[in-house]
Order: sequence, then structure tokens, then C-alpha cells
Amino acid sequence: MKYSIKTLSVATLLTLVGTAATAQTAIHVAKTRGCGCCVAWVDHLSEAGFLPAGENVGGALIRLKMDRGIPVSMFSCHTATVDGYTIEGHVPAADINRLLEQRPDAIGLAVPGMPIGSPGMDFGDGADAYDVFLVNKDGSTEVFSSYPAN
Repeated sequence: MKYSIKTLSVATLLTLVGTAATAQTAIHVAKTRGCGCCVAWVDHLSEAGFLPAGENVGGALIRLKMDRGIPVSMFSCHTATVDGYTIEGHVPAADINRLLEQRPDAIGLAVPGMPIGSPGMDFGDGADAYDVFLVNKDGSTEVFSSYPAN
């Protein structure tokens, strides 16, 4: 029984440390002024334990995307940076956490366009199917995760 309590204590501590690590993860969000879905996505990140900071960059947003290596086919309405990675569009916080845990040799993640049902675009009951793409350093992409329509 003592061993079980010790094991439970260690497991609880590891969970708390993992949660604290996420809670301490700052993420910078570059967006355009007045974009409601960008604000909603920032709220999603906050609720997931990130520390997002939004910046209205106007026309400089396209240049940022290009400078960070995001292919035009992956563009969305906002671009974030977190721990050396670029996050393009309405990427779920769970995928960002997985990226930070796995640390692939890549540029980051992207959800192209603005799919209904993705974080920040979750209006009503319906959702479009969409993929989260891993953007590789050579500009190629591969599916990182998929979300079904409902």
C-alpha cells in the first residue's frame, strides 16, 4: 500500500509539472486589428494554459508568414510563434502541446483557411472536417492530425 501511495504521489507531481510547463509557455500571436476569430483563438490558448500575447501587425503579417517559411497554400488569418515553432491559423492547443512534446525538426503547424469548428471558428453546432499539417523545413507538409466534420 505504501508503494501505491508513493507511485500516486509521483504521478500527481509529474502531472502538475506537465501542467505548469504548459502554463508557463508563452506564445506570440501576430494578427490584424479587429479579427474576432483571432481573439477567439487566443482565448482558446489561454483556456488551455498557454500565455498568449497578441500583436496587431497589419500588412506585415504576410511578410511574417513568408519569413517564417509558411507555404502560401497553408496561409490563414494569424501567425503565432512558440518555442521556436511557427503556428499558422486555427491550430488546436492539443496539437501545439504535442508538437512541443515531440519536438520534430520542422517549421511548425498549420491549419490553412478558416475551417468552421476549429478553435476560434467554433460557431454553433456544425464543424467542417479539417487537417492540421506539419510544415517541414523544406516547405513540404504532412498531416499531423485530422478532425472530422459533424
